[in-house]
Amino acid sequence: MISVRPKVAELAFHLFSRPIHPELIVVQQSRMIQRGHYNAKVDITNCGHVITFNGGKSTLCEVATSAQQPLPTRRCLVHQSLKGSRTEEATCQGGLEYRTHFQLETVGADMFWMVGKQLGKGQTEGLLHRFGSSGRMALGAISYVNIETRLNSMLVQAIHTFPDDYAIVKVESLFSLPE
Repeated sequence: MISVRPKVAELAFHLFSRPIHPELIVVQQSRMIQRGHYNAKVDITNCGHVITFNGGKSTLCEVATSAQQPLPTRRCLVHQSLKGSRTEEATCQGGLEYRTHFQLETVGADMFWMVGKQLGKGQTEGLLHRFGSSGRMALGAISYVNIETRLNSMLVQAIHTFPDDYAIVKVESLFSLPE
C-alpha cells in the first residue's frame, strides 16, 4: 500500500469491472451516492481517487493512483500510464456506459500556485482534501472531486495537484445507465 503522494511520472489509470478491496487504498475523504437505479462511492486517496459505480447488474471501478500501487489484474478493462491526454470508453453488461477523459499537465510555477490557491480556498460542494507540505514546497498537494448526479447518470470531475512536479491531473468521467 502506498502511503505518500507518488511522483507524477509514476501515475497510472485503471478501470475494473469489479470493486477493489478497500484495504488496498488509503482514503482521505469519501462520499456515498444513492440515486435512481445506481449507487456509488467516491474516494480521494493519497495518490488520486477511486470511484466505484454500481448500476443494475454492473460495477465499474475507476482508479487513479501510483503505478506501484498493488491492484488486482483480474477484470481490468483499462490500464494506462497517466501521461498526456487520453479518452477511454467502455460498455458493460446491462448497458452501463462509461466514458472518461484524463490529462496530465505540467505548468509553470505561477500558474501552479494560482490553481492551488483557487482550489484550496473556501468551502466547496465537492470533496476537497489538502495534503500537508512535503517540506520542499510551501503548498501541499490538493485533490478536489466534483460530483454531479442525474437520475440515470453521474459525472465526476477530479483535479489532483503534484507540487514537486508543478503538475495537475484532470479527470472527467461519465457513468450512464440505459434509459
